Amino acid sequence: MKYRKDKYGNEISTLGFGCMRFQRSGGSIDMAEAERELMAAIDAGVNYFDTAYIYPGSEAVIGEIFAKNNVREKIYIATKLPHYLIKSREGMERLFKEHLKRLKTDYIDYYLMHMLTDVQTWEKLKKLGILEFLEEKKASGAIRQIGFSYHGNTDMFCKLVDAYDWDFCQIQYNYMDEHSQAGRRGLQYAHEKGLPVIIMEPLRGGKLVNRLPQKAREIFENYPVKRTPAQWAFRWLWDQKEVTCVLSGMNSMEMLSDNVKTASETEIGELGEKEQQMLKQVVSAINAGMKVGCTGCGYCMPCPKGVDIPGAFAAYNRLASEGKFAGLKEHFMCSAARQDSTAAYNCIGCGKCETHCPQGIQIRQELKNVQKALEGPLYKTARKVVEILKLY
Repeated sequence: MKYRKDKYGNEISTLGFGCMRFQRSGGSIDMAEAERELMAAIDAGVNYFDTAYIYPGSEAVIGEIFAKNNVREKIYIATKLPHYLIKSREGMERLFKEHLKRLKTDYIDYYLMHMLTDVQTWEKLKKLGILEFLEEKKASGAIRQIGFSYHGNTDMFCKLVDAYDWDFCQIQYNYMDEHSQAGRRGLQYAHEKGLPVIIMEPLRGGKLVNRLPQKAREIFENYPVKRTPAQWAFRWLWDQKEVTCVLSGMNSMEMLSDNVKTASETEIGELGEKEQQMLKQVVSAINAGMKVGCTGCGYCMPCPKGVDIPGAFAAYNRLASEGKFAGLKEHFMCSAARQDSTAAYNCIGCGKCETHCPQGIQIRQELKNVQKALEGPLYKTARKVVEILKLY
């Protein structure tokens, strides 16, 4: 296993264990299989384990397994505060105590604000006493490091990086999201600020393995160096010095063994120009079935009405490639879940964006298409819930 250092010099395994997708039996997590996989991961050198308050059963399962096997001091546990459920300082304390009880520990190594959407949300949390809460816990040793996980565009990510003296952050990033979500620019910005970056969704929930179009598969198969799509995706990430740790929701021994092998073999900067070009061809093959030819360059931004144009098109394209649920989920997280909506329905048709688009996209018409496809009754209901929560 290879390791990269966090902000304070601690060595984190480049492969992290995402604890959301354990095998289930009869609706419950298969404890025996989870223990087998977790302990095998530790034996292989994995030391970073990521869970969250809202992952069903996850905190309690890993807490029991780690306590049973007496490995707490060998590993780092990362979990997340569901700030969207918080209404008071007392609520923070209650949930934190529940974290510790479930995890059978008296401290959290890496504590994240779960899916922090924008600076306005962070300001709201500050009014509820989040700064005092975090500083108190850090001073007592109950929290070792403080960070946030994020889904959204690059500009807002960079603003959040600057909003607090964070110890680390976590972003969705893969070769398909190189210029969407926080993207490469966000990754590099966080790195320049001294923040370790934890990567989630390296395979887009398995879509970069199980739902590749035939053309993309053929590109991998015909390349002289034979690797699986998963191995290429992980190597693309570990090739970058700004990436600290890549999370994988491993739920089989085969997956664990393969990922450990790839993590142990990959060096920073090992991918040459030919490999990079091959992966760009894969991206093009995947994008061939997309709705909008948006590269995520951001030249159309900022929108006078706050529409996240690249984000809207990324979700629209995801709908085309991965199905309606995937598109709706991304669009909700990246637009409706914010304090100030960045949805397509905010577009007033001024056309300013189109004068700057190097791809010549008819942005106004495509935003109408996004609105029709992704901002129907379900989306509007979810947005109303967000509006109601903003009042409290």
